[in-house]
Amino acid sequence: MARNKKPLPLYESVEIESCAAEGKCIAHIDEKVVFVPFVVPGDVVDIQIRKKRKNYSEGEVTRLVKPSALRVAPMCRHFGVCGGCKWQILPYPEQLKMKERQVYDQLTRIGKVALPPLRPILGSAKTAGYRNKMEFECCNKRWLTRDEIASGTEYTNMNAIGLHITGAFDKVLPIEECCLMDGLHNDIRNAIRDYADQHHIAYFDIRQQKGLLRDIMIRNSNTGEWMVLVQFHFEEEGDRATAETLLAHVAEQFPQITSLLYVDNQKCNDTFGDLEVVTFKGNDHIYEKMEELRFKVGPKSFYQTNTDQAHVLYSVARDFAALTGDELVYDLYTGTGTIANFLARQALEVIGIEYVPEAIDDARVNSMENGIDNTLFFAGDMKDILTDDFIAAHGRPDVLITDPPRAGMHPDVVQTILRAHPRRIVYVSCNPATQARDLADLDEAYRVEAVQPVDMFPHTPHVENVVLLIARDQGQ
Repeated sequence: MARNKKPLPLYESVEIESCAAEGKCIAHIDEKVVFVPFVVPGDVVDIQIRKKRKNYSEGEVTRLVKPSALRVAPMCRHFGVCGGCKWQILPYPEQLKMKERQVYDQLTRIGKVALPPLRPILGSAKTAGYRNKMEFECCNKRWLTRDEIASGTEYTNMNAIGLHITGAFDKVLPIEECCLMDGLHNDIRNAIRDYADQHHIAYFDIRQQKGLLRDIMIRNSNTGEWMVLVQFHFEEEGDRATAETLLAHVAEQFPQITSLLYVDNQKCNDTFGDLEVVTFKGNDHIYEKMEELRFKVGPKSFYQTNTDQAHVLYSVARDFAALTGDELVYDLYTGTGTIANFLARQALEVIGIEYVPEAIDDARVNSMENGIDNTLFFAGDMKDILTDDFIAAHGRPDVLITDPPRAGMHPDVVQTILRAHPRRIVYVSCNPATQARDLADLDEAYRVEAVQPVDMFPHTPHVENVVLLIARDQGQ
């Protein structure tokens, strides 16, 4: 017989103390930490405990008793339900303080390496409309808010184009307006929704793996170009024709779109790196511009999602590299070769390595179109490409740039770097926690010379961090 679970408690008039990881804040109740989302330090709230663990609890606000003096109005109508942009109610200068603290805490707590004073974080000039890429799920099970459920309304159309709710992989919150990207992307997304609903196009069911309309990716660039890629799931005869009729409608409504693409995705997830991308209209790419350089960005290419801050980030990397024109530079996880090409004119040669073959193709094109002839690019798994034999064949790097994914560098890659022993390492990271782990592994041979946080993602707890490492045998 199942035991009756004890109801989880509700605590009244609890003061929120400080910010924590993942955009949550901290309160203490009975000397135990409670993590709470969508609040700011100084708020006084009633908290319903939702999860109780041995060392901590997780709760949610049921009533705002007294707002903090720090609290500001959120810019987005979906705030508090959508899982993104949890710090909208925290003033941007306060967000930057929290991100600085996050970097310092993780480098000291996880890395446990000697650090110089952190440089002040470089904030984003734009705090709205700063993204150049958004992805939206198309789902036949929309998320109903508590207010919608309480209203008693019977919803006959459960289709939704929007973003997943945290913890609900098979449901999507309909997004009418997202403030993170230029407003045209809202018009495009909502036009696709309206056309699909009017023409009874089936939305995807992730559990049943059925339905035609699956996913939408929208990109724009500082050259004024727009890319839209729609993922479909073709099942029946006529599905392709239906999809192309939808795309023709989008092309007619939005002549600003210079690259209109689609994918037939039969997989159990929405990744399409291994799938054929069909160009329906226009080009199969767009261009970004940085200083005097132009970068080709395809649908499978990685490019920093905050274009303006990408220039700030890469400028920091360039300053840390301190190139004189005589150096061999390795650029690990090079993507479309943005950092490699950005540094090439100050280096003797730059060698870029990246997992995605299409991105390497773009990197080579980027070098060619910008008249850069001192770059080499290689595609493959980093731990398989960057080996002692590779270094023996191509030369020991004087400077090494690494910009890995959130998981950080594979241990084999770290060991190869240690054996290659470049004079300088510039480590760019989107996850200071895994960066700190890698710094600890490099500490035997390198000291941390400089730390520069850069905010790429306002209103979120995410932060980029650039660390300069100098070989210990180079002296002070």
